[in-house]
Amino acid sequence: MAGVREKYGVEIPGIMSALGISNIQAAPRLKKVVVSMGLGGCLGDRKKIDEAVSQLSRIAGQKAVVTRAKHSVSGFRLREGTDVGCCVTLRRERMYAFLTRTIFLVLPRVRDFRGLRATAFDGRGNYSFGVTEQSVFPEIDPETVSFSQGMNVTVVTSAGDNESARLLLSKLGFPFERPE
Repeated sequence: MAGVREKYGVEIPGIMSALGISNIQAAPRLKKVVVSMGLGGCLGDRKKIDEAVSQLSRIAGQKAVVTRAKHSVSGFRLREGTDVGCCVTLRRERMYAFLTRTIFLVLPRVRDFRGLRATAFDGRGNYSFGVTEQSVFPEIDPETVSFSQGMNVTVVTSAGDNESARLLLSKLGFPFERPE
């Protein structure tokens, strides 16, 4: 199975010609991947937060950091400094390994998966999608999961617009849904 990094090396001439770029340094590329878990339902439950950090670290292959609330919101019973989630930023080899596992192993295992939304770009060439539960990753043993938790994955590219980023990600193997 060719990974995302190998596909990029093979597909870059086609991407450059489709975008009308002659300099390889100007071609769009992946910068980083940010994986985060929001744990708002686990406020005050240190055991669940530690379990989520452990699972996210195992999935990403890198230690996850706990994120804390920046502001107090009385409607959500949230105080400044309270643990509200965890995240990890992946670059270089870990980024490519994570994307290869996610695209070719994890997403096909998701129940009723019809493809990633092609409209989830932010206008600057970055793409975000969600995974509904962590147990679809091969690193997680479903027997040890005490609570199901989703995660957000943001792929940051050097492309300046959505069309360039969509072309890059589709050439790398991202399974976008087919327009009807």
